This record gives sequence, C-alpha cells and structure tokens, in this order.
Amino acid sequence: MEKVILTVKGMTCMGCVRSVKNVLEPVPGIAEVDVTLENGQVAIAYDAAKARVDQFKEAIRDAGYEVVGEESAGLD
Repeated sequence: MEKVILTVKGMTCMGCVRSVKNVLEPVPGIAEVDVTLENGQVAIAYDAAKARVDQFKEAIRDAGYEVVGEESAGLD
C-alpha cells in the first residue's frame, strides 16, 4: 500500500470533509481516506497498481477544491 498526503485549499467545514471523502472513497484502489480539516490535509492509502495520485487530484478538483501540495508518505 502506498500513501500520499495532499494539501487541499477550500475546505472550511465538516461538509467539505464529507464531500472530499465521498469523491475519493469510490475510486478503485483507494483503501483509506483520512481528512484533517484544521490543516487541510487529505491522507490517502491506495494500491498503486490500481490508482494514481492524479486521479485523486482530479476528483478533488471536480468537487470544487484546489490541491496545493503533495507529499509522499511512502509505503504502509
């Protein structure tokens, strides 16, 4: 399992957190999504053979938020 942490701009409430989780969780290959509202970080555990980080970014953008940072968290 790979893990990436995306910094997302525009999340202001728990509704935003739910929206981001709702667009990411159905993506094939994603095992876990953890959103921290306070610092705007979205931690995603995923199977690199089934999913790509650019898919996550696109889903977040489509939900109306902006991805402003990316940090690889390595292997789980």
